[in-house]
Amino acid sequence: KGIPFLLVSNITGNVITYDTPKYISQETYDVLMKRTPIEIGDILLSTVGSYGHPAIVKENRPFSFQRHIAYLKPDTSKIDSVYLHTAILSDDVQKQIDVLVLGVAQKTLNLSAIRGIQIPVPTIERQLAFNLFVEQSDKSKFTEHFKSQFIEMFGDPAVNPNHHPVKRLADLGELNRGVSKSRPRNKPELMGGPYPLVQTGEVTAAELYITSYENTYSELGLAQSKMWPKGTLCITIAANIAQTAILGFDSCFPDSVVGFISGKEVTQIYVHYWFGFFQKILEEQAPQVAQKNINLRILSDLQVMVPPMGLQDQFVSFVKQTDKSKYVAFQETKFIENLLKYTYNHYFRRKNYVH
Repeated sequence: KGIPFLLVSNITGNVITYDTPKYISQETYDVLMKRTPIEIGDILLSTVGSYGHPAIVKENRPFSFQRHIAYLKPDTSKIDSVYLHTAILSDDVQKQIDVLVLGVAQKTLNLSAIRGIQIPVPTIERQLAFNLFVEQSDKSKFTEHFKSQFIEMFGDPAVNPNHHPVKRLADLGELNRGVSKSRPRNKPELMGGPYPLVQTGEVTAAELYITSYENTYSELGLAQSKMWPKGTLCITIAANIAQTAILGFDSCFPDSVVGFISGKEVTQIYVHYWFGFFQKILEEQAPQVAQKNINLRILSDLQVMVPPMGLQDQFVSFVKQTDKSKYVAFQETKFIENLLKYTYNHYFRRKNYVH
């Protein structure tokens, strides 16, 4: 019982965990932390063992820590905590740390070395743009962001609280399986031509749009398949069930993927995010023999909530604008990456440090 006393092992995953058996009394805590109050946004940094691992304080709770942990209190007028945390984890800063550690049996990073680490400091605006990219690069967080907006605009599709009309998916557009009359592994001559071949892995890995592919069909491959137009919503029906993404280019895909081309009542982007609410349910209910799969009939009969097209268009605009912001943040990231590389070269290689 008492106040948690953190060890290096509590921050090695770049986050702070409090599942430790070490505790100190309130009286001891008051003495130890009297001059060093820890606040949300401060950073802890391990200095031995797995040295150089940072973690941001995110909870307003009392704790103390062993002397093998340093803490950084950022000047928030100059540097953002999330940006600083990411910068410390960058290859260039970690190389600086590797140069500065002392010891053989137990490598140690002392405070004077930590104070000498060079961190590039772009404007706060650029730092915050970088943070946006870091946050949104997490696909799950990005998806949840759109789900929240979907519910706010349309209501939960599982409940349909706004009583929007409901129609079968097959009645809302063209819905058909991909075509692959012969398996490429049995006929290698089908592969290697100029025609893109999107498979379930590319659909699952994509966020909203499929922008890349690994395999292509030859003329023979195209002849035994079908070319789907850019903008088709791809829906997986084998292995990974009901994962969706929109084609960013004309492409073929096998019969383990279903293509949906919307009519006048729904947009592709709306249907993509609608599937996000039911993907887990469809996957759990899919029959499993060698691998889980669902058939075209199950997809055809799915009851889709159909809000007014004007409202769907507003949602599509929101998605596209957010996606544009993500692209801008990505450009900012490139700037910061280059700045990190420049700083490392300028301050360390010019001084002929041995790596």
